[in-house]
Amino acid sequence: MDAGLKRELEAKVYAGERLSREDGVALYETDDLAWLGGLAHYARTRKNGDVVHFNVNRHLNMTNVCTASCAYCSFQRKPGEKDAYTMRIEEAVKLAKAMENDQLTELHIVNGLHPTLPWRYYPRSLRALKEALPNVALKAFTATEIHHFEKISGLSADEILDELIDAGLESLTGGGAEIFDWEVRQHIVDHDTHWEDWSRIHRLAHSKGLKTPATMLYGHIEEPRHRVDHVLRLRELQDETGGFQVFIPLRYQHDFHDSRDGKVRNTLQARTTMATGADMIRTFAVSRLLFDNVPHVKVFWVMHGLAGAQLMLNHGADDMDGSVVEYKITHDADGFGTPNKLTRDDLLDLIRDAGFRPVERNTRYEIIREYPGPDGDRRETPQPMKF
Repeated sequence: MDAGLKRELEAKVYAGERLSREDGVALYETDDLAWLGGLAHYARTRKNGDVVHFNVNRHLNMTNVCTASCAYCSFQRKPGEKDAYTMRIEEAVKLAKAMENDQLTELHIVNGLHPTLPWRYYPRSLRALKEALPNVALKAFTATEIHHFEKISGLSADEILDELIDAGLESLTGGGAEIFDWEVRQHIVDHDTHWEDWSRIHRLAHSKGLKTPATMLYGHIEEPRHRVDHVLRLRELQDETGGFQVFIPLRYQHDFHDSRDGKVRNTLQARTTMATGADMIRTFAVSRLLFDNVPHVKVFWVMHGLAGAQLMLNHGADDMDGSVVEYKITHDADGFGTPNKLTRDDLLDLIRDAGFRPVERNTRYEIIREYPGPDGDRRETPQPMKF
C-alpha cells in the first residue's frame, strides 16, 4: 500500500468516517500488520476503552442429527449413525443445572436440523430450561434453525419467534451466516437458508426487540473480497435495524483427528488450510474498522486458541465470550488443544494478562460486575500462563 493511501485511510479512521468496500479490500492487502492493528485498536478503544467483556455461559447442542451435510461441518450426523444423539429435555436441563453454582448467566443453544423432531420440542425445551434456571438468559437457535422450524411446523417465522419469546428466548444465535456471497456459499452450504432468509429472520427478531449476534466463517475457500462483502451486508442491515450487538469472526476448523466412525465429514479440508495468525489479525482488524455501527467484536477463544484470542484483543476485539463448558461443533473438528471450559478466574487471568480490564456482562451486554485491571507489578515481571 502506498503512503498516500495509508494517510487517506488513517484520516478516515481518525475522523470517524465510514470506510468503503474499496477501503476494506485495500486494508486486507496491506502487509503492514502493525499499522493495520494500530488502526483497529484505535477504533476498538474509541468504542470500548480498555475493557474486555466476558460472560459465564454454557453451550448446549441438544442434537447433532442434521438433514444437511455442509462441506465444513464435522458436527453433523445422520439418523442411525454412530455418535448421533438427541437429548431428552430432562437431560438438557440436568446439564444446565450443573453450572448453577458457577452463577451461570447464559445458555447458548445450537442444534442440527433434525428431520423428525417435532416443532413442539423446541419451545418445550426453552420453557423447561427457563423454569429450572429462571435467571439465566436463553440465547438459542440460528436463523437456519428458525427457517427449518417454519418448514416442519407450517408456521411463519413471525409466529415461531413469538412462541419462542413467550417460552423464554432472549436472543437468537448468529450462526448459519458462514459467507453470504453465493460464489462461495454454493460450495460450502447444504441447506437453503441464504442471505435473503437469514437477514429476513434477524430483521424480524430485531423488530420484536431481540438483540442478536452476527457471525462470519472465514479461512476456507473465500477471498478477502467475500469477507468485505459479508461485513457490508451486515452493516447495511444494522443501519436499518440497530439490532446486532456483536460481530463474531469464526475461524474455520480442519479435522485434525478422525471421527470415531472413520468418516471425514469436512470435505473442504483437502483443498484448504486454516487461517494463519496474520490472516486472523487482518480479519479482526478490517472487520472492526468496517463495522462502525456495531458496538462489539468477539473473539471466540475455542476457535482461535487462548494466545490467539489474547492477540485479537489488541487487533479489534473487545469480547472473549465466556466459560463455554462444551462446544461440540468445534471440538468435533479441532485438535489443537483448547480446553472445554474456562472458569471465571481463568477468563480474568487471560484478560488481565493481555493488558485489559475485565467486565462481566449478560447476554444484552448489561454490566454485571467490573473487575480490577492488570497488576502493573506483575506485568513488569512476566509470569507463565497457567494453560
